[in-house]
Amino acid sequence: MADEKNLRIPDIIIKKRDGGELTEEEIHHFVNGVVRKDVQDSQLGAMLMAMCLKGLSVAEISTLTRTMMLSGDVMVWPGGWKGAVVDKHSTGGVGDKVSLILAPALAACGLKVPMVSGRGLGHTGGTLDKLESIPGFRSSLNESEMRDVLDKIGCFIIGQSENLVPADKIMYATRDVTGTVDNIGLIAASIMSKKGAENLDALILDVKTGNGAFLKDEKTARTLAETMVATGKCLGIKMKALLTDMNAPLGRMIGNSLEVVESIRCLNGNGPPDLMGLVIHIGGELLSMTGITNHSDSGCRLLEDSIRNGTALAKFREMLTSQGVAPDKAAALCKDDMDWTLILPSSKHTTPVQCESSGTIQQIDAMTCAIVSGNLGAGRMKAGQPINYAVGLELMVHIGTAVVKGDILVKIHHDFEILDSSVITSLRKAFLVKREPTSTQRTNVVIDVIS
Repeated sequence: MADEKNLRIPDIIIKKRDGGELTEEEIHHFVNGVVRKDVQDSQLGAMLMAMCLKGLSVAEISTLTRTMMLSGDVMVWPGGWKGAVVDKHSTGGVGDKVSLILAPALAACGLKVPMVSGRGLGHTGGTLDKLESIPGFRSSLNESEMRDVLDKIGCFIIGQSENLVPADKIMYATRDVTGTVDNIGLIAASIMSKKGAENLDALILDVKTGNGAFLKDEKTARTLAETMVATGKCLGIKMKALLTDMNAPLGRMIGNSLEVVESIRCLNGNGPPDLMGLVIHIGGELLSMTGITNHSDSGCRLLEDSIRNGTALAKFREMLTSQGVAPDKAAALCKDDMDWTLILPSSKHTTPVQCESSGTIQQIDAMTCAIVSGNLGAGRMKAGQPINYAVGLELMVHIGTAVVKGDILVKIHHDFEILDSSVITSLRKAFLVKREPTSTQRTNVVIDVIS
């Protein structure tokens, strides 16, 4: 076994550049050097590029993940919670607000959900952006607060703290500017190191594929899912991954406060079938994996019951108040018939886009919807860039809807005084209308389950 004191950073880079497989000691030395700032920016960029070009073995990915995970704090939970601490992670998609519904529903079923989420970087906001559209919501909790909230409520959704996986923060910032983001091994290590630091018992991955996903090719998405499942198992986490379709938006709302509204409608039992189906599928799998139920089907029924009887909604309201939202605002927001514009940011203008022909909706292009939402201000292209919580899209139809000329396809929520005509043209083209009916509406977005 090599002595880390005798290792040189340039030698490790050269070994990877030439296609060699790095040892545990070499990976430890390099990653710890990154955190200590012993590794120069140019050296980190060179190593990341070498990893991208030469690839990473299963052993390298596992060691890299564990080393990154241990570069900072690892959450510690009471022994009585053993087996019940869970989370889910999505690779991101258009209209994906699953976490807002799933976390409180799982808590209502007896699980502990310490969900660490991120802000969006791209056309649409991330989970934290959606929640931060709620006045008063606080996306950070200290260690004592985390344990207290999990003990009393069962779930929280926070951002990554300074001391949680600092190696990933440094490495990701460099990946973002060196063209080394889209590497399967580095993606897997980045995601799983953060999930490992949550000290989870079980994790579900929602790996999206299609034109509105980060990974548009199904084969590549499947490879990433399999890699992350294998990596998580090496960390001692029970793992499954769902491969899900992202060729059309998930649900009917795209935009930050708009997606909060739809999430609350779901928790009131009034969600669209594709979104509710995915929430229930993920929840059923996790309840089965943790032994709360003996099968995923009974897990699905238990999760549905938590939504039907209002306990999931109650957990969501309690989570909001525990994270800074005024109790009266949280209670008002959770009412089924709420006027959400009195509480959440709302756009100055709404413009309908009408259908120009009659027929049936065959496709809704997720990427076009994402780009339009981003141009309205619902997303950010650079970290730290301000985001407009109020704007976005409200889909008035779904795949399988019969329409006639003049029907409204989508409402644009915008702050622009004058909306460019190209926006309406682009959105109209995003909805494929044909005379022949489609077989069914889009209710099941799950392509495969990988375990």
